[in-house]
Amino acid sequence: MFPGHTSRMISKLKMLVLLLCFTGIGVYFKMGYHFTYYAMNQKPCACKKCLSEDKQLLLDQSNRSIQPFLTPDFSILENEFNWWKRLQTESRSFGVYETTVANFFKIFPRNPDVIQPKPDHCRTCAVVGNSGNLRRSHYGPLIDLHEVVIRMNTGITRGFEKDVGNKTTHRVMYPESAVDVDDNTHFVLFPFKIQDFEWLINASTTGFTGRSYMPVPSKIKANKDLVMVVNPAFMKYVHDVWLGHRGLYPSTGFMALILALHICDEVDVFGYGADSNGNWSHYWEILKNKNLKTGVHAGKYEYDIIWRLAQQQKIKFYEAVMKTI
Repeated sequence: MFPGHTSRMISKLKMLVLLLCFTGIGVYFKMGYHFTYYAMNQKPCACKKCLSEDKQLLLDQSNRSIQPFLTPDFSILENEFNWWKRLQTESRSFGVYETTVANFFKIFPRNPDVIQPKPDHCRTCAVVGNSGNLRRSHYGPLIDLHEVVIRMNTGITRGFEKDVGNKTTHRVMYPESAVDVDDNTHFVLFPFKIQDFEWLINASTTGFTGRSYMPVPSKIKANKDLVMVVNPAFMKYVHDVWLGHRGLYPSTGFMALILALHICDEVDVFGYGADSNGNWSHYWEILKNKNLKTGVHAGKYEYDIIWRLAQQQKIKFYEAVMKTI
């Protein structure tokens, strides 16, 4: 082979290698740009609108740094405990609280069973209150379409399926309002005193023999793997930030709604507020007391916040006639 020809071949090979390098670098940066663009513009969920990307809601009140559920890895602060202990005149110390919570998590899951957000999934939630305005609403089929259906306390479904549906994935309760739940339903404990933790420990095992201000079940049927407990610090956060300290503490229904804002992508609200006569009645009861109010809770203010969230299109609020903008 001629020396000149060999030299030209080597030069061409060098140019080819150099060209391939530049092409590879260009492809790499182009792919990196598209990947970065996709990652930056990818929605956190598959819903039309995702609560977790609502910057106004996040900046205003829905503080995602607050842990809605209690875990053994999250310890509340003593000032949070001191607020919480006043709710039902708890007399025992912070140390007793911590010991009781540690014992609680020896029986029940250390981490709550929460559906995690995914870009290809829409977590739809129905929060179903117990208001008498659900009567003759015919919202049952609509409620049952949601992936998560959160119900309150003793709110029954049998006989009222047309209006309230029959699906329940989460039932929020405290000992004095507790009912048995099936193996597919999450028992969500709203604790108001140390005894509430002790009650669920014993009612799920050997039986509870203590007393409260109202009769409580000595035994409860619930799937231990689906037990979740709301963080007392979260309860304080709802009272401080959302209600501005109004009322002694938030109602179970209002806390359940704010909880849904933290664990759902879309939230629809049913059965909140007074009935057509202005009474805070339950849909399954024949009202005898014609002057039922909201007790220690700031019911009117809570209702106004829900209505405001609906006006801002953060939630859909269904009443006897749907109110949403």
